[in-house]
Amino acid sequence: MSQGRAAVYEDPLGPAGVRVRERPTTEPVPGAVAVEIRAASINHLDLFLAHGAQRVTPPRVIAADGAGVVRASADPAWRPGDEVVIYPVVCDWECEWCTRGQNVHCPRFGVVGEHTDGTACELFHVDARNLFPKPKSLSWTEAGAFPLTFLTAWRMLTTRARLRPGEKVLVVGASAGVAVAAIRIAKHLGARVFATSRSETKRKRAVEIGAEAAFDSTDFSKSVRSATGDGVDVVFEHVGAATLSESMRSVAQGGRIVTCGSTSGVKAEIMMPRLFWGQLDLLGSTMGNVGEFKAVLEAIDAGLRPVVDSVYPLGDVEAALTRLDAAEQFGKVVLSVS
Repeated sequence: MSQGRAAVYEDPLGPAGVRVRERPTTEPVPGAVAVEIRAASINHLDLFLAHGAQRVTPPRVIAADGAGVVRASADPAWRPGDEVVIYPVVCDWECEWCTRGQNVHCPRFGVVGEHTDGTACELFHVDARNLFPKPKSLSWTEAGAFPLTFLTAWRMLTTRARLRPGEKVLVVGASAGVAVAAIRIAKHLGARVFATSRSETKRKRAVEIGAEAAFDSTDFSKSVRSATGDGVDVVFEHVGAATLSESMRSVAQGGRIVTCGSTSGVKAEIMMPRLFWGQLDLLGSTMGNVGEFKAVLEAIDAGLRPVVDSVYPLGDVEAALTRLDAAEQFGKVVLSVS
């Protein structure tokens, strides 16, 4: 539940359809915690919502990522003043899947900011089990930037693609928040990292944060194979239709292609002989389990860091969404709330 000043999706007009509104405040119900949000960040999911591309009936407070300070708690695990980050998954915590730590299979599985009101607000009420201590090494801006993208990328690379140290990873569309997270995570895990982007400036940034080389997005498989010899072991995909064919050409025999998105369209053609003759794995992934979120927090304690593109006050949420909509960003666009 989002309260106080909040960025609310009201009309499917794009960024202009998200407006700051005042919502009444209440005390948390048993088992819940009220968090004063210090920073939240936006994702492509928020853009899809704003453009009316998701099956969500407005009004809906946007944003999955949030970090802040506990104001009030109806659960003994948390006390006022505790600094926390939010695990951005909606689940019931009680079903067989959740009790086994497989939250992504929960019948009520969803994303904060899509299936419930989100974190772009002054006061956010959330189940106490969704909270974790804020990493001391991160600023509020960084703490509000990492949860959704780092959780998604971590599961994609470690659980789904089974990435091993020394393997080669290609990150497609390297400026998006989840792709920037993938570069940082793959490098942290000891992989050799390559990337693609349409922008020369963003290709340079990808190299600065850990990529060995970065290639133009047009016909990139030739460049990838030239640089790696026989292709990469893992392709990290989130673009979809526009790049999937080239991604499949970039992977080595027996390699894995893992995807969490389809920003260029929901339908893509697959060359079936390339899939079965190449002994390839084509893997889907969404969000992550609570154990994977804990693993991300441990990696942050060991030095992993998010990349912040820009920071906007909550009142300038339309400008923040417009920057994301124009694909100008490299890393996360963050909202400073209080």
